[in-house]
Formats: sequence, C-alpha cells, structure tokens
Amino acid sequence: MASLTPWRASDSASRRPVDSSGFDDHDERSRAAQRQADRWLIAGSLLIGTAVLGLFGLPLFLRGIWLLRKAQREGLSVRPMIVTLIGYLVIIDAAINTVGWALDVMANHSLLARVLLNGWGYFFDAGYFWHYNELWIGGAAGPGEKAMEVGMILTVFTMRIAAGIGFLQMKRWGHQWMIVTCWMGVLIWILYVFNMTMYADVRYAGTIFPVIGWWLYDIFYITPFLAIPYLHTVNREIFSD
Repeated sequence: MASLTPWRASDSASRRPVDSSGFDDHDERSRAAQRQADRWLIAGSLLIGTAVLGLFGLPLFLRGIWLLRKAQREGLSVRPMIVTLIGYLVIIDAAINTVGWALDVMANHSLLARVLLNGWGYFFDAGYFWHYNELWIGGAAGPGEKAMEVGMILTVFTMRIAAGIGFLQMKRWGHQWMIVTCWMGVLIWILYVFNMTMYADVRYAGTIFPVIGWWLYDIFYITPFLAIPYLHTVNREIFSD
C-alpha cells in the first residue's frame, strides 16, 4: 500500500549531496590571499628588523597590510588584523633589539657598529658614546645596559620572535607564549626606564635629542601594555593545537 505521508521538498533535498565546490573555492582563495599578504609582510618585517633598512621595509609591510584589508573586504577568511599587527610588530621589535644589541656585544669594533651605535649615541642615547669600547667586553660601558643586552638577547627577545611566529600561525602555544613574553616585556620596560634614569646625567648629556628623543623611540617598548588586554580577552578557541 502506498504511504499516505505527504511528500515534502526537504526530504529529497536532504538526500542530495551537498555541493562543496563553493566552500573549496572560498578556502582556496582565502589561503592564496593570506599567503600573498604574508609574503609582503615577511619581506617588510625582515628589512625593518635590521633597523638599518627599515625605511625600505616599511612600504613593503604597509603593502601587506593593504592586501590583508582588501581580502577582508572581499569576504575572504583571512587572519584577523589585530593578530597580524601584534604578531608582526612583536617580531620586528624583538629583531631590532636583538640585532642592535648583538652588534654592541659581539661586533662592537666593526665599522657598522661604530657608525650606527655611536651615531645612535650622539643623537639619542649617550650611553653608546660615553667610554665606548673601554670595558673588557667592549661596546656600551654602562653595566646595567650591558647586563640587559646579554640577558635579553639570550632570553626574552628570542622567545618573543618564536612566540610571534606561533601566534601568526594561530597556534595555541603561540598565544600562550605571547602572553608570557608580553608580561616579560613589561618588566623590560620598567628596568629600562629605571636604568636610563639612574644614568640620566650621562645618557642625556650632549645628545641632539635628549629626553624627547628617548620618548620617541621608547614608545615601541610600550607595545606589551597594549597587547596584554587583548591577549587576555580574546577567544582562545580561534587558536588551534
């Protein structure tokens, strides 16, 4: 006997295979857009991270940001902008400090270090001009500065570069270590401010841009204060294992 149950269009529709070509196309376009933006962002970050070539790297970095915003406006599933900015800026900040301080610790007699670091000392921070290369280890003569250089290169800044890479890959460990190293960045900022204050009569004497100049470049050290609230409130489920 034929069934008397009324036929519904949804019955046959539910049995039809779902066309996944639209999703696959969207996913492929999203991945391509993310890779294209990252190529520009990575190239710009590498140049900015050297400090010397920063002016050449900035346009490349901004181009990557523009491509990412363009992909978002087109409705593609790309990395959130706030994650991109925090991740890359943390890597850039750590790279600049690592390169600069490594020059002062290990290459303080090189022509590059004498030009860049002594020039930096003349413009902003006389700690890189005062009694330079007169200690047994060479480079900046301030004991506090030298201790921070060695300690931060071997720990915090290398950790922050690794955390930034994991964070950009949307890995949960990258998010966790970004939180840890940002709190360590707060400690760095406090130590650096106190160290500069203790040697204020030396480090600001005879510089072209004394206190005002110091605030101009010290503003980059404040990034942990801006990142920590986001890192503690973001939905952790967007980061994968």
